[in-house]
Amino acid sequence: MISLCYLALRWVLAVATLHVRSDDFKKLAIVLLRHELAILRRAGRQPRATWTDRLLLAAASRLLPRRRWRSFIVTPKTLLAWHRRLVTRRWTYPTRPGRPPIDRKIRALVERLARQNPRWGYQRIVGELKGLGFTVSATTVRGWLRKVGLGPVGTRGGMSWRDFVRAHRRTMLAVDFFAVDTVWLQRLYVLFFIELGSRHVHLAGCTSHPSGQWVVQQARQVTWALPELPESFRFLIRDRDQKFTKTFDDVFVSEGIEIVRTPFRAP
Repeated sequence: MISLCYLALRWVLAVATLHVRSDDFKKLAIVLLRHELAILRRAGRQPRATWTDRLLLAAASRLLPRRRWRSFIVTPKTLLAWHRRLVTRRWTYPTRPGRPPIDRKIRALVERLARQNPRWGYQRIVGELKGLGFTVSATTVRGWLRKVGLGPVGTRGGMSWRDFVRAHRRTMLAVDFFAVDTVWLQRLYVLFFIELGSRHVHLAGCTSHPSGQWVVQQARQVTWALPELPESFRFLIRDRDQKFTKTFDDVFVSEGIEIVRTPFRAP
């Protein structure tokens, strides 16, 4: 569009100079001087020429003899700089070469995965991102983690128990006993399960003499009711009570639930 305007302006000026041709092109020089005065009168210490000013001055320079170029406020060097700028814009591609920039949200996601899963290496994080539909190289992930102070596996700080529970509480169950003393001073043991996310408690059974076989039977009844619950559970936290036998663990493992045992003498 600018090139078309430039050619049209040159054609108009050429026609005008044919009618008023003189040896010194005085009238054309006067027009240019008036236009330059208008540029100098603009606000600002150093008036800047607009693209229309550059268009007029460049077109007139092709018709005005070189000995008259001294009347310009711009030099031939400036005209050549304008031309180079137009050529640069002409060959500037809409997209920059090289890899496209990666969204900052992906970078934040990588940092969160590394902090919440200190045992995950670069390749594991790349695989998890690919499963979410994001393609990032392991080298890029390593560079991002180094900038935030997260090195390879083994050098990152381990996840605390509080952080683990907060990250997975919606998918965690806990099981334990509590005791109830009746009016006749008989002690009953109640087996219960609690959803850590909602704090909803499921009473599994009550007996005065709990055994491993009885606990396994209550566990089977609980797993039958799990598909009816709105949440899908992945972990079951239990203590190291001997009544929670391997058979008890196998009941939940068969349902895809991983057993997480608390440390020794933990409350």
